[in-house]
Amino acid sequence: MSTTERPRILVVGGGYVGLYAARRILKKMRYGEATVTVVDPRSYMTYQPFLPEAAAGSISPRHVVVPLRRVLPKAEVLTGRVTEIDQDRKAATVTPLVGEAYELPFDYLVVALGAVSRTFPIPGLAEQGIGMKGVEEAIGLRNHVLEQLDKADSTQDEEIRRKALTFVFVGGGFAGAETVGEVEDLARDAAKYYPSIKREDMRFILVDVADKILPEVGPELGTWGLEHLQKRGVEVYLKTGMDSCVDGHVVLNNGLEADSNTIVWTAGVKPNPVLSRYGLPLGPRGHVDTQPTLQVTGTDYIWAAGDNAQIPDLAARAAGVENAWCPPNAQHALRQAKVLGDNVISGLRGFPQGDYKHANKGAVAGLGLHKGVAMIVVGKSKIRLKGRLAWYMHRAYHGMAVPTWNRKIRVFADWTLGMFLKREVVSLGAMENPREEFYEAARPVPAAASAGAKDAGAKDADRTKARAS
Repeated sequence: MSTTERPRILVVGGGYVGLYAARRILKKMRYGEATVTVVDPRSYMTYQPFLPEAAAGSISPRHVVVPLRRVLPKAEVLTGRVTEIDQDRKAATVTPLVGEAYELPFDYLVVALGAVSRTFPIPGLAEQGIGMKGVEEAIGLRNHVLEQLDKADSTQDEEIRRKALTFVFVGGGFAGAETVGEVEDLARDAAKYYPSIKREDMRFILVDVADKILPEVGPELGTWGLEHLQKRGVEVYLKTGMDSCVDGHVVLNNGLEADSNTIVWTAGVKPNPVLSRYGLPLGPRGHVDTQPTLQVTGTDYIWAAGDNAQIPDLAARAAGVENAWCPPNAQHALRQAKVLGDNVISGLRGFPQGDYKHANKGAVAGLGLHKGVAMIVVGKSKIRLKGRLAWYMHRAYHGMAVPTWNRKIRVFADWTLGMFLKREVVSLGAMENPREEFYEAARPVPAAASAGAKDAGAKDADRTKARAS
């Protein structure tokens, strides 16, 4: 970390908003005008809409992430967490990955922490659940699913086999529906290489407390998506929650019970809890209360956007929707980041702030290979697509939206190769504990075992001498 007398613009969070806002600020900033510092626990940004495809093996996990230091070469990138904000002194407490926490002074602050998985105190969830917020979880889910097929194919115990081949997904929004669609595709393809496993042996369960899935694309396409998943053998239970999943025994509040080694939790997100320690005004659900200019209410040097911010949706309100707020999606995050970056530069130079206003352009979702739904807004009309054409729209939109041309090219290359080569179905479960085998080989031998080995060796030597004589 360098020291500087120039004004410091501190960006807390290196996700979608943090990355794009920092890029915008650096692009608009004059040489030597300010120092941009980005703090995030990870040294990369994750493009979350691609996580289901990464879990299914359609995209290499490395191509889903963008290294911050490479994309922001003119910024300070610190790997750590901002745990506290002292607004009176304009100082942030940074806790690095290693070492003692330290204070970092700033002049302007951008809060872009994003969101974390929204969970509930369900018995067994913390021990059994698998989230889908990070690329590590996507890699882990893929390896885990393929490992379950290995277990089922190698055992003769029907109870173990049934538990391994049952997959439960909680949450029917974009993340849940896309993940169950992609994982079902993966498992169906992988089963071709296991003589004792057929698709009919597997059980996929999708649970949601709402009365529909994919609410982002509207009721018509949501119904089509529901029927499509059911035709593929996915059991969908709506208006249903999970009461417990202790030791993989899943109990739903509709009376259904099932044993499963795979419980994927995608039941929504919530603002990062650390926001409560920043002293910022928060809305009823924990979001930072933000003005249309993306300035935090009551301040003129703090901005917030993305999943951790409560931002008035001016376009929806102009159309007559009262108390409308911008939804937490990539479409808004990208555009908010650009306005935020411009407003930070304006604040730095003493110019007026601009409002954020964006009308929804639609939504796209992939439900596996060649399957998807898309709702495109053109003027006052809505174009609804489903099936292969919607899937092409999904890939085209997100392929162009992923940051940097480096990642765009790599993602399209993965997709192109996937048209000619079969899907990889190799499980690398040992990645979870890569040192385990070496540890077993290198760990000290217990004294009792060592003495026993010496006695056995001595007896073998005596027998050898006897035979020689």
